[in-house]
Amino acid sequence: MVFDGLCNFCSAQVQLILRMDKVGVVRFTSIQSPYGRHLAARFGLDPDDPSTFLFFDRGQPLEASDAVIAMVRRLPCPWRWLRVLRFIPRPLRDAAYRLVARNRYRLLGKREACMVPPPHVRTRFINDIPPGEP
Repeated sequence: MVFDGLCNFCSAQVQLILRMDKVGVVRFTSIQSPYGRHLAARFGLDPDDPSTFLFFDRGQPLEASDAVIAMVRRLPCPWRWLRVLRFIPRPLRDAAYRLVARNRYRLLGKREACMVPPPHVRTRFINDIPPGEP
């Protein structure tokens, strides 16, 4: 999951996923990290002004509401049940997503620096570009 590490709303979502995903299925990189910037550029996002996050589902990058739905499928019940959102037409889902994304700094503010993950989950965060990454 590539997220805006300066966004308090986004960082709160990461904290929530960390609490729910006890098995450690979801891994993270902030868009401000070298790896996050690399992935953003590779998949057409502006790392200096992110309008969405990326979630990789079996290697395929997803954005906006498709990314949210793919992510909740990885979480335990009852959160997994939110995947029913896929039955809402994508234009409506994405419009709601864009509304929240545009106002995310207004909702919970912005940090001066990216969140530092606690030691017990630090291995789930990737900051540097892995060797062999195209």
